[in-house]
Amino acid sequence: MSEIPLLQKIVLFAIPIIFAITVHEVAHGWVANKLGDPTAKLLGRLTLNPIKHMDPIGTVVLPLLMIILTPYAFGWAKPVPVDWRNLRQPRRDMALVAVAGPLANLFMLFIWIVFLLVVEKLLPFSAYTLHLLQSMAAVGILINIILIVLNLLPLPPLDGSRIVAAFLSPALSLQYQKLEKWGLLILVALMFSGILGRILQPLVGFLLSLVDLIVAV
Repeated sequence: MSEIPLLQKIVLFAIPIIFAITVHEVAHGWVANKLGDPTAKLLGRLTLNPIKHMDPIGTVVLPLLMIILTPYAFGWAKPVPVDWRNLRQPRRDMALVAVAGPLANLFMLFIWIVFLLVVEKLLPFSAYTLHLLQSMAAVGILINIILIVLNLLPLPPLDGSRIVAAFLSPALSLQYQKLEKWGLLILVALMFSGILGRILQPLVGFLLSLVDLIVAV
């Protein structure tokens, strides 16, 4: 995408990234509301308006810097608040709330695949416009795959840790969740050391190969 002007590149990255993290957070809040906790709803977080979910660093600064300085981009939104005390079956329901985020990204992944198929096979575009739309779809596919795989890692506070905690004894789950205060530091260390990439790459590569098979049909 280096041949695409910077402003267009920012737009092409921003649209799929913002929607990926917005839908992810809304899914958490929507499922929590269905399971008895209206916290997100009362705070106005059950909306697809990305402004309601923006984190200044994770949604704006970091993705913008990555778009300008690297071929990739990544980000996060403000976590949707969930009060586990309102849930009908807190241990089970926290796992259901957690898995809703990656499932929402799986749904978005299929939306971007359909979008790519439509622009490539059904709609007449100029070569340059087609290239722009293909690039945006590629970003949408990749960012949602990364969010699915990343969030299923069993590292607090990622969604995978909530799922794992539901299968632990209450005492062990409590000790496990104490890792959350170090979780972001651990994640950053894994990222900059290259270990995170090596952990994610096999499954990300596998899912990308499945997407390639679907698109090639």
